[in-house]
Amino acid sequence: MSNEMILFNRPYMTGKELDYITEAKSGHMLAGDGLFTKKCHQWIEKSSGCDKALLTHSCTAALEMAALLIDIHPGDEVIMPSYTFVSTANAFVLRGGVPVFIDIREDTLNIDEKLIEAAITRRTKAIVPVHYAGVPCEMDTIMKIARKHGIKVVEDAAQGVMSSYKGKALGSIGDLGAFSFHETKNVISGEGGALLVNDPQFSLRAEMIREKGTDRSRFFRGEIDKYTWQEIGSSFLPGELIAAFLWAQLEEAKSITDVRLKIWDTYHSLLAPLEDEGMLRRPIIPTDCQHNAHMYYVLLNPKLDRQAILSELKRQEIYAVFHYVPLHSSPAGRRFAKVHGSMAVTEAQSERLLRLPLWVGLEPEQQHRIVNVLTRAINAMS
Repeated sequence: MSNEMILFNRPYMTGKELDYITEAKSGHMLAGDGLFTKKCHQWIEKSSGCDKALLTHSCTAALEMAALLIDIHPGDEVIMPSYTFVSTANAFVLRGGVPVFIDIREDTLNIDEKLIEAAITRRTKAIVPVHYAGVPCEMDTIMKIARKHGIKVVEDAAQGVMSSYKGKALGSIGDLGAFSFHETKNVISGEGGALLVNDPQFSLRAEMIREKGTDRSRFFRGEIDKYTWQEIGSSFLPGELIAAFLWAQLEEAKSITDVRLKIWDTYHSLLAPLEDEGMLRRPIIPTDCQHNAHMYYVLLNPKLDRQAILSELKRQEIYAVFHYVPLHSSPAGRRFAKVHGSMAVTEAQSERLLRLPLWVGLEPEQQHRIVNVLTRAINAMS
């Protein structure tokens, strides 16, 4: 078996990216909202069923737009998990909002929907479920709680492109949703994201916020004879070359997902014996949830030394990683946010989690090698 280096991630190219970039350049359209941006918008709207899709230069930008759209003001509280990327919290902190961290579920590592209602106060403005690993949160319960209390739901579906909950695309269930097309995601544009507007009342304002607070988009559609400053906003749209690259990926989104799911399934089968021995726990996918194989992680038995296992994998030229340091334990988290209730599951699972390489092009032989090295490293400690 080859000992060639196995990277944690290798961005996948469909082969059409540079052709579409050349086409965009030849059309003398380098700024945003050209032909390829429109193609991407239409694809997202059709595949998700959202009212309006708007490409952004990152998922962070899409979340920042969401914070503006739901009018986050200083002191407004936003309920979210601590086990997430910093952008989930930062987007609201930038508006003076206060993230309220609650614990996650033991099975999916998603926000524990049973803990949300107790964390709601008169200051609560929104709930931000994060679909970890592209596995859906329990959205029916979350939406019911939000409607009962008159608060908004912003889905952080950064990892959720091509995943669905009860047949409905992630990002299209809450009032607003956010996608990421960062090079570590399944469908990529290097950097990039999208805001999904599901509540039509936000659609016009979302366009203006994205275009520096102007009604420029309406002007270009011929709906008004001039455009001007109408709303608070910023420059959130990506250039057309990014959209051209992304379009090549979106065209192949289903085939990319299918390949990743096969790789995920191979891991799941190979790792079953270690789970049977109690050495680790494999991912759990709830009924009615379709994931997109964004990542394959294991939760190591607490008695195992994760860092030693990672070091052994690296020594064998296999690059695996852990994931988030919970935000509530970070310096900025302690400064800008607050915690409601115990964070025991978040803290325990974050210390056990180990992510394995997963990218289009990873061969079954490489997966066997990864699992064999992981198994030997575990057995050496047990």
